[in-house]
Amino acid sequence: MLRFRFPLLAAAALLTAAPLQAQKKPALDARIDAATTRVLPQVIAWRRDLHEHPELGNRETRTAALVAAELKRLGLEVQTGVGKTGVVGLLRGGKPGPVVALRADMDGLPVTEERKVPFASKERAQYSGQEVGVMHACGHDTHTAMLLGAANVLASMKAELPGTVKFIFQPAEEGPPPGEEGGAKLMVKEGVLDKPKVDAVFGLHINAQTEVGQLKYRAGGMMASADVFQIKVKGKSAHGAYPWLAVDPVVAAAQVVLALQTIVSREVPLTEDAAVVTVGMVHGGVRNNIIPEQVELQGTLRALSASTRELLARSVKRVATNVAEAAGATAEVEVRPAAPLTYNDPALTARVLPTLRRVVGPAGVSEMRAVTGAEDFGCYQEQVPGVFLYLGGMPQGVDPATTAPHHTPGFFVDEGALPIGVRTLAMLAVDYLSGAGK
Repeated sequence: MLRFRFPLLAAAALLTAAPLQAQKKPALDARIDAATTRVLPQVIAWRRDLHEHPELGNRETRTAALVAAELKRLGLEVQTGVGKTGVVGLLRGGKPGPVVALRADMDGLPVTEERKVPFASKERAQYSGQEVGVMHACGHDTHTAMLLGAANVLASMKAELPGTVKFIFQPAEEGPPPGEEGGAKLMVKEGVLDKPKVDAVFGLHINAQTEVGQLKYRAGGMMASADVFQIKVKGKSAHGAYPWLAVDPVVAAAQVVLALQTIVSREVPLTEDAAVVTVGMVHGGVRNNIIPEQVELQGTLRALSASTRELLARSVKRVATNVAEAAGATAEVEVRPAAPLTYNDPALTARVLPTLRRVVGPAGVSEMRAVTGAEDFGCYQEQVPGVFLYLGGMPQGVDPATTAPHHTPGFFVDEGALPIGVRTLAMLAVDYLSGAGK
């Protein structure tokens, strides 16, 4: 059910042509409210259309076409095919000033939707050699629709904007297909933060366990870095009845799995930081009575600081190598980066807090705990100061413990979050360009 109530000021305030820097915040906020009200039905329509037609990472051709068409209709400079299927829109204000970027991700997930809504996805696609259902099970459909809404709002005040807004619609946030580049890393590599050079970047993520009307932030490390590790434990094959003729990689791999758990418990300074070492895949052997020659382990590393991220990578290699050797086997270890730390610049975070409180009121803004989930928004923050936020998408009064988590078939977003997201993105851009909070 849609929940949307924002007080609007008199029509005279909406029509003022004074420069943004000179306008009083209530009048400026009222203009953004009014523009949000006008575009909201279309934002809802976009969201439902995108939800019904999700696409996997690096395959977001329909989504990209919809985005590009709307940005062109608004008169923006539009670039397509950035980072495979990404779209970038440039809104040059009528007055000189800095450049601010707003980012949304567009990809869906290989999840079959279970929730019975009129716009439920029935899409199917190939993923890792299998036919799968496709669903916006992490809310990227809402991100894309809200950023299109913010583009409409900001285009309506283009002549008065003191600077430039760059709208980044990113593919493959959930990761590109195996063997392909993609996501924020590729967009950065292809120059999305240049020409013109971006001074600050903002983004938000809908959250199904946070009530509508809430915005959550955290200065510093907000979401963990993510790295993938692969360990090949190699031994000597033999008949299962004669293990003394073998160097058993299964036993060695089991010892490696257990030893890896001591990295967090005995090496990470837990009063200062948090970390995760998870083994998610174990592959080895083809028959019950044959000791295989090799066992492969794969897992994920999560850290909330650069120093702990480096510690985990070093320790996984050391532990796996030495434990395997102690069992008479060998271990080949590879650690591959997947996503950097989502690190909110502390000064910029403090600067935007007044903006967030104007959007949802002081009671609606709260500091969150860091999470060990990952987001590739950190690729932008490695280059320029940035702030990433959580936007409440859970119906009010619902117990978070009863709601379906992200990346699951029952994932659900209350559309009452959509106007709040549009206003948040638009006001962050306007306030940054006008120097508010400096």
